[in-house]
Amino acid sequence: MYQSIDIVYVECQTRFAYSDTTLSCGTLTFFSDIRQMNINHFIATLTVRLLLGFIFLMQGYGKVVTWGVERVYQMDFFYPVFKDLLPDSIIRATAYYTSYIELIGGFMVVIGFKRDYALYALASVLVMVTFGHGLAEPIWNLSHVMYRAVLLVTLLIMPREWDRYSVDFLLRKK
Repeated sequence: MYQSIDIVYVECQTRFAYSDTTLSCGTLTFFSDIRQMNINHFIATLTVRLLLGFIFLMQGYGKVVTWGVERVYQMDFFYPVFKDLLPDSIIRATAYYTSYIELIGGFMVVIGFKRDYALYALASVLVMVTFGHGLAEPIWNLSHVMYRAVLLVTLLIMPREWDRYSVDFLLRKK
């Protein structure tokens, strides 16, 4: 795509430069706008991916490395809240699953490796968190989920071709 844009751009410049008359070169403006639009798509995708990835990565890092998952499990928002509603094994598995998926999935999203699979796993975490918060209390602060969900869904609907600054793009080029 860039080669055809560059050819038209150079051709338009050349015709304009060597012409005795003033030429209207609308294609130059059009293709220049397309180039800028593509760069904006690439940067927007990178920004959304990095924001979401770092949110999950740092949250997972805090749970796995800083606190430890067993401590997270014992904290006020896991075991004490759900001990009367769910079996211990489900509560423990959820604490481990969500913590490690946030850490690993967040890292994968940051570097852009197997991005869609990482997003699917992170979406499952958001569904679990939504279910868990709703189970714990019917009216809860949606900010735990909504910003992440909006960024995640945005990334899922952005075309893969826009994700130029990623490991996946480098692997596809080979």
